[in-house]
Amino acid sequence: MMSASTVRMLWIRRKPMVIVAILLLGSGLLLGAVRYSHRAPAIPTLEVKRGEFIDSAQFHGEIAALRSITISAPAEAGELQILKIATEGSQVKNGDTVVEFDKTKTEQELAQHRSSLRFSQADIEQARAKARLTEEQDLTAVAKARYDVEAAKLDASKEEIVSKIEGAEARLKVADADQKLREAQEKLKSDRSANEATINQKVQASKKAEFDVQRAESALAKMTLKAPASGMISLIPVWHGPEERKPFKPGDSAWPGAPMIEIPDAASLRVSARVDETDRGRLSVKQPVTVQLDAIPDRQFTGAIEQISTIATEDFSAGWPIPRNFDVRIALAQTDPRLKPGMTTQVTVIVDRIPDALVIPVQASFQKEGETLAYAWDGSKFRERVIEVGRRSGDRILVSKGLQAGDRVALKDPTGKE
Repeated sequence: MMSASTVRMLWIRRKPMVIVAILLLGSGLLLGAVRYSHRAPAIPTLEVKRGEFIDSAQFHGEIAALRSITISAPAEAGELQILKIATEGSQVKNGDTVVEFDKTKTEQELAQHRSSLRFSQADIEQARAKARLTEEQDLTAVAKARYDVEAAKLDASKEEIVSKIEGAEARLKVADADQKLREAQEKLKSDRSANEATINQKVQASKKAEFDVQRAESALAKMTLKAPASGMISLIPVWHGPEERKPFKPGDSAWPGAPMIEIPDAASLRVSARVDETDRGRLSVKQPVTVQLDAIPDRQFTGAIEQISTIATEDFSAGWPIPRNFDVRIALAQTDPRLKPGMTTQVTVIVDRIPDALVIPVQASFQKEGETLAYAWDGSKFRERVIEVGRRSGDRILVSKGLQAGDRVALKDPTGKE
């Protein structure tokens, strides 16, 4: 067992080491606390900076010709099978055959409609003959009933010279004869109405059959389409499925009225687009634009807005519910032999440029309880900031209030659950 003096000597010798250990432990704890208070955020962030805010409008368009002739499948036909169709870019003259359809099905339908027409006409004659026979039978029954009434009345007039029993029987016969006369008259009236309705129904069926015959005859006459003018063939892409848009080819089926060929005037090619009311108010005639064509990715075109409609019309290409949009027409400043009607485009119009603006991406803003928020990192946690949006353009936001340059904002809601 160590003495008190020995313990004291050990403490004196090791005291500096204990003090150093305590200081190191305290420094470690302090450094850990500092590092914890300035730890990196666990979600992606972006530093807010000042720069130029480009306010632009972007919308889709399509190359179209102001002057062109569209050749469509006959609207009066049913399903159409294409036997021959002119090739893309080929030159045709007025009167040349450009599309031929298979006539077999239409000829069969015409034969069926003609047969239905003959049957319906015969059916009408049969119904009229039956109505005449029923009419004659009913008129005969009414005439007999009237005769029976008169005979019964004559017998009843002898009441004074016959017994009371016979007189009562005669009066009953008069009443019975009157009832049968009324029944015969009602049957005549009812049969007339029924026969008239039957005949009218069959006449309507005959008219429909006659219309079907005329429509099939007209469709058969249009199973060969000819060029109404000379020019270059442009095959029109159409939707063959939810994700397949291409021109018709031999062997394809075409629906009635389907657009198939266009003979455009190359000098009249324009970009045709539709914009909503918000973009309509930001655009003006002669405003410069840039146009990128999906089919010509190696070249960007420039141009200017040539015309904007003043009245909105229903835009059936925009899905349901059908919106009312404005037509915009753009003239291109360059030409290219690859330009063809139907090509899709992406149009960009720079509406305004604002220098020295605070700009953040849309994904750094969040809508909660009717307010627009951003989450700024203060070194240890995210703090909610209510921001005021000055403008929006595409995926960028101009912030008027709530943030300042140098702030680091969350690109994902830090309060959301994974």
